Amino acid sequence: MDPINLLVAINLFVTISANWGGAKKGLKTSITKVIERPSTFLQKVPPNIAALVLILIIAGIFKLGTFDENTFAGLKTLRFAGLGMFVLFSWLQVWAYKSLGNFYAQDIVIMKDHKLVTGGIYRFVRHPQYVSQFLSDLGAGFALLGFIIVPVILLVELPLFIMRASFEEKLLQKHFKDDFTNYKKKSGFIIPFIG
Repeated sequence: MDPINLLVAINLFVTISANWGGAKKGLKTSITKVIERPSTFLQKVPPNIAALVLILIIAGIFKLGTFDENTFAGLKTLRFAGLGMFVLFSWLQVWAYKSLGNFYAQDIVIMKDHKLVTGGIYRFVRHPQYVSQFLSDLGAGFALLGFIIVPVILLVELPLFIMRASFEEKLLQKHFKDDFTNYKKKSGFIIPFIG
């Protein structure tokens, strides 16, 4: 196996393992402790697209849906940059989920005793989980030379993540009112300190 593909596979396995406990807890939490769960396509479509991207990344590790690295040998720098991007942002995503602690859920929800998380990585960015997933997926796409992965990420995943984050903002504003307004003034939407 190509060494870059192998490193993508190892990092993917380790970061999925690191997120597994939170994912299990998020499923349980979203079922049992919710006081508001809006009905919207943004509950299921973006996570399903993210799952599709994960499948495409796994296929790309095995050179399905990718350009041949020997034909595009001049793109080695792009592949290494993509690998670095994938590793960095996949671990930032783990940090984002862990920072949410008991308030992590896979759905867009307000839970019983919900508190606004403004510490950790959330001090800088209100939706680090989406920006880090987008950038880690894009990095994996570049590292693997994925000609299917990259367009799906740019044309489908990114717009859906932005719509989902915007929807979450409205729900958080409704629930946390002035606290969320003040938090917005100190943090960025998806880029630190911008918007």
